[in-house]
Amino acid sequence: MEWSFKSAEELIEALRAGAVTSVELTDEAIARIERDDKVVNAICVPDFDRARAAALRADQARARGEDRPLLGVPVTVKESYDVAGLPTTWGMPPHRDHLPAEDAVQVSRVKAAGAVVLGKTNVPLGLQDIQSFNEIYGTTTNPWDPGRTSGGSSGGSAAALASGFGALSLGSDIAGSLRTPAHFCGVYAHKPTLGLAASRGMVPPGEPALPVDLDLAVVGPMARTARDLTLLLDVMAGPDPLTRGVAHRLALPPARHERLRDFRVLVLDEHPFIPTGSAVRAGVHRVADALVDGGARVGRHSPLLPDLTEAATLYMQLLISGSVARFPMESLEQLRTRIAGLGADDRSLDATRLRALMFSHRDWLEANNRREAHRHGWRQLFAEFDAVVCPVTPTPAFPHDHHPNPMERRLDIDGVGYPYFDQLVWAGLATMPGLPATAIPAGRSPEGLPVGVQLIGPMFEDRTPLRLAELLEQETGGFQAPR
Repeated sequence: MEWSFKSAEELIEALRAGAVTSVELTDEAIARIERDDKVVNAICVPDFDRARAAALRADQARARGEDRPLLGVPVTVKESYDVAGLPTTWGMPPHRDHLPAEDAVQVSRVKAAGAVVLGKTNVPLGLQDIQSFNEIYGTTTNPWDPGRTSGGSSGGSAAALASGFGALSLGSDIAGSLRTPAHFCGVYAHKPTLGLAASRGMVPPGEPALPVDLDLAVVGPMARTARDLTLLLDVMAGPDPLTRGVAHRLALPPARHERLRDFRVLVLDEHPFIPTGSAVRAGVHRVADALVDGGARVGRHSPLLPDLTEAATLYMQLLISGSVARFPMESLEQLRTRIAGLGADDRSLDATRLRALMFSHRDWLEANNRREAHRHGWRQLFAEFDAVVCPVTPTPAFPHDHHPNPMERRLDIDGVGYPYFDQLVWAGLATMPGLPATAIPAGRSPEGLPVGVQLIGPMFEDRTPLRLAELLEQETGGFQAPR
């Protein structure tokens, strides 16, 4: 039997039944990577010798009667996570030889749960792109079409899952970095509620791995089924044992409903800043139809929805001002000159991003205060609805575009070009207020490319969008392997 495209749940059941060993699963995964990854280039740092040793230990532990949540399951880890003895570079050439001494907290957790780490997956330079390419490891391609991107910044993880390279993967998300690659590659991903999963050790090389509370950014699970997302999230979730974990224990509430017909869902397919391409709009409609067919209450409009224009503006202000603090882009004098050249009435996202590069702490606090008002608005919305369905990005996976200045790239939406980074507005809808969001497959484009949508849920009620994802998976068929 071929195991490479089985779910983690199925692998665990087979391991428990003695139908397969972890060594066999690991050897099959390694053989597939060695055969197929020359084109995909998802696994940038293989760790096959240690994986085989870990698989043998997993089989020995099971023979002793042990049974942990992921015991013996092959997984991959995004390159940006520290793994002791493997390079963590974030794709930045000056750090190609950086070798952390300790595992990131999430790597420690999946290893403690018994998972077998096959290696690390590719990322863009500094995790700052919607594609995954860098000078150290090259370009990760889309398993459905090698001429197109797998997404970013967890593009290597999504491509690995779609290619059968392990059953689960660890990713991260600040600008759709879990959800966009899942959407582009036809797999599943979950952006947890901000702060739900500890991120220590998912840190730029050269910076200390401290238990910092990040703004906007989260770590989260990727998989080929919705139920596997929950399986991995249960391993990842919980506070850092060095800080809140000293006193706090996690108790996520159950999903609001167990049956599709009990869900109340708001469906969105239009954004004031950027149009939704026809292929993605069709995917949203397919999911909406599945909800209606399953008896769910579906709404298309709500006066309770926070203003999408202000939400996108706030997101860009918080995202860019935070990013430039870590990765300075150009001299202050050049920035002042460029900003001075903007029209006073220019409220485009390009202008918003440029102004945010010069944000003061006071500017950031004002944006943060407006964010709190949006969070309150979402709480009111989720008193009337259980989840929101909307696009992840306006298009399926686009052709590779390695123009050195991303600000000059254009995204083609049904034949019309738009600013490249404007496509982030849908990802920011959940990221800015810190809400959980689950990306699920929603069919194919006319060209045969995967199309996904995201299910946004109430803060710290992650099990609600995850359960809805499971129910929709039963209705729509879920993941399909590339032909």
